[in-house]
Amino acid sequence: MLFMAMIAEIRRRHLVSKESISSIARDLKLSRPTVRKHCRTRSEPVYQRHKQPTPMLGGFQPRLETWLRTERLLPKSQRRTARRLFEGLQAEGYRGAYDSVQRFVQRWKAAKSGPSPTQAFVPLAFAPGEACQFDWSHEHVELAGVMQTIKVAHFRLTFSRQMFVAAYPRETQEMVFDAHNRAFAFFGGVPQRMVYDNLKAVVDTIFTGKERLFNRRFMVLANHYLFEPVACTPASGWEKGQVENQVGNIREWLFTPLVRFASFEALNAWLATRCQELAARKHPVTPERSIAACFITEQLALRPITATFDGYVEHMLRVSSTCLVVLDRNRYSVPAEFAGRAVSVRSTATQIRIVADGAVIAEHARRFGRDQLICDPWHYLPILERKPGALRNGVPFREWQLPIAIQRVRDHILKQPKGDRAFVELLLMAREVGLEPLQVACELVLDGNVVTAPVVLNEMRRLLAPNQPILLSVPDMLKLQREPRADCARYDHLRGVSHVIH
Repeated sequence: MLFMAMIAEIRRRHLVSKESISSIARDLKLSRPTVRKHCRTRSEPVYQRHKQPTPMLGGFQPRLETWLRTERLLPKSQRRTARRLFEGLQAEGYRGAYDSVQRFVQRWKAAKSGPSPTQAFVPLAFAPGEACQFDWSHEHVELAGVMQTIKVAHFRLTFSRQMFVAAYPRETQEMVFDAHNRAFAFFGGVPQRMVYDNLKAVVDTIFTGKERLFNRRFMVLANHYLFEPVACTPASGWEKGQVENQVGNIREWLFTPLVRFASFEALNAWLATRCQELAARKHPVTPERSIAACFITEQLALRPITATFDGYVEHMLRVSSTCLVVLDRNRYSVPAEFAGRAVSVRSTATQIRIVADGAVIAEHARRFGRDQLICDPWHYLPILERKPGALRNGVPFREWQLPIAIQRVRDHILKQPKGDRAFVELLLMAREVGLEPLQVACELVLDGNVVTAPVVLNEMRRLLAPNQPILLSVPDMLKLQREPRADCARYDHLRGVSHVIH
């Protein structure tokens, strides 16, 4: 297709400069009929092919139409794409191009569904601190050398367009709580309203219109931070369009190409830094200002944070005979005295707390794999008092990473008669005073020639013995003028009787 500038040049050279058509055709490397035609062209030519020829596809069109009619009755997830249909035709002997199949499928689907109506929207404006939108997305990253599909929580302040994102292994309610804590700390305050999809962690029941029954535990979060929760109409993503667009942008800006980190902690620290850096972009409504400048204005309208919400989800579980509770296919240890009792297991995004009788009896870092055993050896120490033989093969003690000096002493003592019980006595004492005195005592004993439990206990007692009192300097006026003489015979005079031992 010739551009209008070239057509203008042809007309100017022929009509004004009186240059011949042959000369113009040789110079511009065009045919003479083309030059002659455009000498008479006054408006921009329109080149449009109304129907793309498909000679190779012609004999395969009935087969393709049959497949499309059959699969139109199936669920959308079970229908073949144009690429899969092209591969099916190739198996039937088709040797044409994929583009021909793709155009045919598009025209066929458009003819069956009809033209899609264009939706119209009203432009929205928000006051500083008025609203924040929330959404989840799924991204692919490499953590500690393993490819994973992670969940990313997205927040976006609607006035300044300031964003915040945090990554999690799941979309559970405790992750929602932790994401809110992180976002409000990042923003430096809380907006008046939070806008959500109807996710299960937030909404229990959807009624007509905007009526919702919000989750009880989620409302504790909303009451703590004093924001108004708003749930969108189902399948109406435009009601929180800013964060919906942010999901695609974040995927392109931060997760393409593939990112690699050692842990979620490192990934989230990087994401927070990138959110600050991206705020240097121009604001879409007021391009003379940056997002960061608008965010400074909006921060003044946010409600200050008085305290961080304790975002745990509670489960009532019974402790097994092996002093374990099971949560999300993983087992966590509990002190032995609570075996067989019901306890409250409070799970957060990063921690497991076990509560009984109103007090925290155990804490563990949360694991997200499956069939993992997380044990604290101190929880099983009371059992060793009755069953010291479990020291050798008990899983909590075999995986216990003790200091090197204690391990060496343990190996010596276990080779001695009744060594199990002797080493348990050392651990029982260490439970009261800590591992550091036991470690120092073991180092002192290893420097000598005798390595036994009594020697280690003696060294520990010497280390823990109170210091000798400092000698006081007594003033001269308080000193005795005549110090008593050590004479046991004085006691005989006091009694008036002389005792002689024969």
